[in-house]
This record gives sequence, structure tokens and C-alpha cells, in this order.
Amino acid sequence: MSKFKLVVFDMAGTTVSDKGNVADSFIEACRSFGVAVEESEVKKVMGWRKIDAIRILLEKYKPEWANDEMINNIHEKFIRTMVSFYEQSQDIKPLPFAEEVFESLRERGLKIALNTGFTQEIAQSILNKLDWHPGGKIDMIVASDEVAEGRPAPDMINKIMQALSITDTNSVVKVGDTEVDILEGRNTGCGLVVGITTGAYTGAQLLEYKPDHVIDSLSELSTLIS
Repeated sequence: MSKFKLVVFDMAGTTVSDKGNVADSFIEACRSFGVAVEESEVKKVMGWRKIDAIRILLEKYKPEWANDEMINNIHEKFIRTMVSFYEQSQDIKPLPFAEEVFESLRERGLKIALNTGFTQEIAQSILNKLDWHPGGKIDMIVASDEVAEGRPAPDMINKIMQALSITDTNSVVKVGDTEVDILEGRNTGCGLVVGITTGAYTGAQLLEYKPDHVIDSLSELSTLIS
């Protein structure tokens, strides 16, 4: 029997297909306010709470503009772009094996939760598109604007644990495709922290942050949890 009771998955790039749309929307939002950012730098901040990611990029590219008003303006543009994309695009789909893994783990008695650097509004547009709702394919979702601190802080996972009455962090698995997913798992004290190469980072890049395992497909997860 597995010691684990809860698996917390990231969304875009981990369980939800992302063909670069998040990075493109980030770049578009920044450029609409006169800030030219490079894709390579945008990828480094994938997984962060998006308003924090914008601050990081502004401090690098336009430090004199890194004030709350500019950050909020770019963030609002990003939200509107992403919500429109997720509502209209026909390309939004689960990554291979995501739904099968959800079902398999729940059949074994584990809880399934999602967390994300997106806001609630963006996350909800994805859930509506995929028909992923608490009580259905998943048990819970927490977005970054529902807690005091986004990744790499443990606030989102702690909120999930509290809501699902799980008290032992060793019984929690964290799965994600970025640096801050791994650091979030570590900062929470998760019993298993798994990086996955289906999103923003390569296997070599993920290994720099010392996850317990790096996988190339969600189909590999069930064996690790066993």
C-alpha cells in the first residue's frame, strides 16, 4: 500500500498541453506596454505566480518601470489574453495520460489536486474547457491569487492539505514542470517531488533543483507512487 494520500499537480505543461501559448501571451502583454522580453527569460519564470513573474522580468529589463501600477497593467493584459485564448482555442487538451493517471490514483484512494501560477479566472477557464471540476476528475484546485504567497512558497499546497484534512507532508506528492514546482514541493516538505519534461524545462534543467525523480510522461508516475 502506498504511503501517499495526495498528489498535487501543476497545470500548464504538466497536466494541460501548452504549446508555448503561456510564454507567447506573457511576451505579448509585456510588449503592449513597451517592454521587450526574451522567450528564454520568460521560460525561466514559468510556474511563478504571474504577477511575481512580471515583476522579475521588469526588474531585469526595465527596472525603472518596476512599479505596482505597471506590473498590474501588464498582469491584467496577460489575464485577458489567456482567458480569451483558453475560452476560444480548440487546442486545449489534457497532456497524454493525465486523465488516466487521475482515475488510477483515485481508484487507489489518493486525492488529486491541481495548483497553478495562474489566477482563479484563468484556471477556471481551463477547467471549464476540459470539464475538470472538484468532485469529478479532481478533488480540489488552488490558484495563486487565493493565497498570500505563490510558488516557491508552500502556501498553495498547505491550503490544499488543510481543506482535504491531510496533516502529514510526507504523504504528499508534488508533480510539476518548472524550478519553482520542485522548490514548492521541497519547501512544503513533500514526501515525493517529481519533475516532468512535458513543459517549460528539460530534464537536465529540472535536475539542477534536485527533485526525487524526473519523468518524461505522466504514465511513469503510478510506478513511482507505488
